[in-house]
Amino acid sequence: MLRRTWVWIAFVLVHAVVIWLGFVDDHAASWDVDQLYRWWAGLTLSGDMLPGITADWIYPPLAQVPIVLVGAFRAVDYTLGWGLLVTALDAAAFAVLVGRGRSRGRMIAAWFWLAAILALGGVGMFRLDGVTVPLAVAGSLWLVGRPWLGSVLLAVATWIKVWPAALLAAAVIAVRRRLAIVGGAAAVTAVVVLAVLLAGGGAHLLGFVGDQTSRGLQIEAPVSSAYMLLAIAGVPGARMFYDPDLITFQVTGPSIDTVIMLMTPVLMVGMVAIAAVGALKAWRGASFVTLFPPLSAALVLGFIVLNKVGSPQYMTWLIAPVVVGLAIDRRRWLRPAALTLVILAVTQLIFPIFYDWILVLTPAAVWLLVVRNVLLVALFVWVVVRLARVPVRQPTRLSVSE
Repeated sequence: MLRRTWVWIAFVLVHAVVIWLGFVDDHAASWDVDQLYRWWAGLTLSGDMLPGITADWIYPPLAQVPIVLVGAFRAVDYTLGWGLLVTALDAAAFAVLVGRGRSRGRMIAAWFWLAAILALGGVGMFRLDGVTVPLAVAGSLWLVGRPWLGSVLLAVATWIKVWPAALLAAAVIAVRRRLAIVGGAAAVTAVVVLAVLLAGGGAHLLGFVGDQTSRGLQIEAPVSSAYMLLAIAGVPGARMFYDPDLITFQVTGPSIDTVIMLMTPVLMVGMVAIAAVGALKAWRGASFVTLFPPLSAALVLGFIVLNKVGSPQYMTWLIAPVVVGLAIDRRRWLRPAALTLVILAVTQLIFPIFYDWILVLTPAAVWLLVVRNVLLVALFVWVVVRLARVPVRQPTRLSVSE
């Protein structure tokens, strides 16, 4: 009882601090919410435009729900309202994780989650990703006991921000009640598609997919590290530039068009290969407990490491699979959890603290970004190796006398 009390007190304090971080330094950490989300909510509520319905949008259709929901409560400042919404969602998922506080693994996972939120800071809360993380955590924890509900939560999160599709894929592979997983996801997808079609937005339903595949290399992506180093070295043609359409900073340099063209198939091949290893393990009898944590982590990390986009909020994706890993097998996941916290803390240093220095190619700041990406690759390698070593059931051997 006492352990549960302390962890909930820490929950309140951590979220209060992170909400406060969204208001310091001219809203640097919460700029997207304070400016873009507020603007999108205003457009929708006024009927001027429905992003994702009357025009292509960079996010799936359900992303409109939290954005408009916060905007509808005009009595509360939009940025503060967003922080309170994420806090409420976190609290619901946190309650599922902690339960009665009797599981040591779940308590360690709960403390890790709080440390992760604090390490990443405001950018982890004040983005759509902050809404999807608690849905992903609760959905993952319910995959065995309540697979329909777990699948529904993961599918809803996927239609808000695509990354939880990695967890859904891992669930389809690792959970024995696959029909429940597929059924829950299919039901959510059918409702979303029907709602968009009835609203007249069929032409824009998958607009977010085309937008992602046509993007260049964002400066924070791991693959962009080479071009950032070329830029600070003064290599001709290597430089950073601002894309006003996507509101991001990208890199260019030698053979950039070829690299951009290759990244999407590299991502797809990498994800399929990871899923294939997981499927082979499941076919050979690996249990959910041993298979799901490394498989989900490998797919999520593959989505980050092999991606040509690499926004700082993407690091929040690491939280869900590590929380599940700690809850299920805390001893094996303690070291990757510690490395994850380092990655999150360095990411907060990168954005918003030293981001302006990166934009002017200050060598020390650029190298900080490179080190973070190297740590990401190291964590990716660890989970892939762990996935490859997942034990499977040995077939029963008949003796000669039998």
